[in-house]
Amino acid sequence: MPLITQYEPVLVALQTDLIDEKMKEALQGDCTRSAPGIEILSVRVKKSTIPESIRRNYEQMEEKHTKVLVSIERQKVAEKEAETQKMAVSEAEKTANVSKILMEQKLMEKESSRRQQEIENQMYIARQKSLGDSDFYREMKEAEVNRLKLTPEFLELKFIEAIADDTKIFFRDKVPNMVVDHKMLEVFPIVALK
Repeated sequence: MPLITQYEPVLVALQTDLIDEKMKEALQGDCTRSAPGIEILSVRVKKSTIPESIRRNYEQMEEKHTKVLVSIERQKVAEKEAETQKMAVSEAEKTANVSKILMEQKLMEKESSRRQQEIENQMYIARQKSLGDSDFYREMKEAEVNRLKLTPEFLELKFIEAIADDTKIFFRDKVPNMVVDHKMLEVFPIVALK
């Protein structure tokens, strides 16, 4: 054995990737169907060198594809924003419509209350006018009755009643000199007592 002064560990096992395993399984499946008896032990995938022009073309295509995806995503975001804004506008319109309906309802209630008050006022005025008309009619009838009563006979009766209530008559030997209407004597005959 030679003398070891220095050593470096080196990995000698094969590195297997998941892609390699899947490829092995896919190839084994094809071989079993097409050529039974063949067994695939392992699969090694070597990184290939792609020519520069194909790589650039691929990168450009990937860049364009990414730009298209970004554009599609931007469009989706814009559509979502527009939909959100449309929903907000719709919600604002709905709120405005509800407010308008409530305001119209309040206005209708106030208008109804105003009309009811107006009707009550008209009824009160009509009632007061009716009372005034009836009072006027009654007074006119009383005045007409009084006018019919004011005959000379009625006035004379009232005159005599007034004098009879306030006048005191004293009977003595002599009848005093007083002016007595002859009609009064017919109503109240004075009898002189001796």
